[in-house]
Amino acid sequence: MGLLDGKLALIVGVANKRSIAWAIAEQLSAQGARCAFTYQAERVEDEVRALAETLPNPGPVLPLDVQNDDELVAAVNGAAEGLGGLDILVHAVAYARADDLGGRFVDTDREGFQLALDISAYSLAAMSRLAEPHMAARGGGSVMTLSYIAAERAVPGYNVMGVAKSTLESIVRYLAWDLGENQIRVNAISAGPVRTLAARSIPGFGTMVDKAAERAPLRRSITQEEVAGSAVFLASELSSGVTGSVLYVDAGYHAIGL
Repeated sequence: MGLLDGKLALIVGVANKRSIAWAIAEQLSAQGARCAFTYQAERVEDEVRALAETLPNPGPVLPLDVQNDDELVAAVNGAAEGLGGLDILVHAVAYARADDLGGRFVDTDREGFQLALDISAYSLAAMSRLAEPHMAARGGGSVMTLSYIAAERAVPGYNVMGVAKSTLESIVRYLAWDLGENQIRVNAISAGPVRTLAARSIPGFGTMVDKAAERAPLRRSITQEEVAGSAVFLASELSSGVTGSVLYVDAGYHAIGL
């Protein structure tokens, strides 16, 4: 018996087999959940479909540009229809222009600011609003997103993405209040730096990983699998009383002042 037997999940943000979103999907599936997926563009469609097919009884795989309201409706409703309901929503979406990472945050223009916050933060609110009736019909659910310590501390080079993560964590708290009446929990996982393909676009990322590992109480980096294990906890009834929270999976780095 798995912790998530009979649960139905939509995973948004899988891009390749090294992504945190895929590690989460694997562990949710291993615990009994049936998973549906979205893909952001045709260039990753084949890879996402191939990954989905490695899971037992995968759900639908749907296109989704989170800036397109029609695609948001089609993806969330299509996943719920294809799965037969919805219990779990995993939001693992973040984007900022390369020019807005590195350099100085103060040089971020209006367009770059709006783009980063729309994709990386507002999309959680938009998807949660669409997921709410499907989860409420099944007696509740769990929504989770991925954050980073730059939401609360200035991380040079992370820039507008740090501001987007701050917004994301605030959205988590407001959603927790709004959706709580339907027994829908909303939480964030603040993961330490993980060597994914997407992380390569962040200037100085290798140094960030090394410094975090050096200063974290556990004296090491974290893995995608450790983030995924915490996602299983948040998706399961073991976290039935947890909402509006940020769960740190960073080897304890957030607790240290140096």
